[in-house]
Amino acid sequence: MASGIFALLDDIAAIMDDVAVMSKVAAKKTAGILGDDLAVNAEKASGFVSSRELPVLWAIGKGSLLNKIIILPVAFLLSAFFPVAITVILIFGGLFLAYEGAEKIYEFLFHRQHHTTQPVVEKLTEEEILAMEKGKIKSAVVTDFILSVEIIIIALGTVIEESLSTQILVVSVIAILATVGVYGIVALIVRMDEAGYKLIQWAGNREHSILKKTGKILVLALPKVIKSLAIIGTIALLLVSGGIFVHNIDFFHHLFPQLPSFVKEFIIGLVIGFIVLGIVTLFKKIFGKKN
Repeated sequence: MASGIFALLDDIAAIMDDVAVMSKVAAKKTAGILGDDLAVNAEKASGFVSSRELPVLWAIGKGSLLNKIIILPVAFLLSAFFPVAITVILIFGGLFLAYEGAEKIYEFLFHRQHHTTQPVVEKLTEEEILAMEKGKIKSAVVTDFILSVEIIIIALGTVIEESLSTQILVVSVIAILATVGVYGIVALIVRMDEAGYKLIQWAGNREHSILKKTGKILVLALPKVIKSLAIIGTIALLLVSGGIFVHNIDFFHHLFPQLPSFVKEFIIGLVIGFIVLGIVTLFKKIFGKKN
């Protein structure tokens, strides 16, 4: 009996070891989406009154967790009874991510002036501020839903040949890490300026104090960090989408074999992204005229 218990424990340890290894592989595959998720949520959670930043982030985080609770069972059912749907969803998701990355580049190149206009200062009532806050939270949760689908499907794609129990364990680990990790880092980012102001206050009148210098660096760094994350997130979108096409479509898999994989994935993601952007823009113009 004792030997049976030890054998069972050994089997459990082996399974958990496999799960840990595959979770690491899945985390690498989803890193690009997580980078974009981080950039998007850092941007959406900033710009509020200091006292509202963490409550807003908490609300978005709860919405993100609910998204994953909804998506996970559906993904596992598809994997068990209709696995080809995983590849189809991956490719459609890749088209969306490529489009989003190309759109960001297009906006940066041709519509930068729209982002440099001076904001209009308005006096808003408390009800209007809360309504605007709810709108931003809803927008962030919807965006998170799309990204969560991709994170879960990509993670599931890395273990699609494994048993259903292994799939559930690995993908659930990635889903939890995606929620806790991303929103934990976002919380630290959006509070950088607040931490900086606190250090400046503690330094008092000591101009050359390390505390004051550190505080100023944190305050000045916040907008640059968010902007950098947006750039990194855009590149990651194209790399992830290109990777989806390369690994799931034979034509792209055998295209340009002489190129490093990350260069090929970026180029394919960029080209397909601009093709989809062109098609979407054309449809908008056609149906816009009809309306």
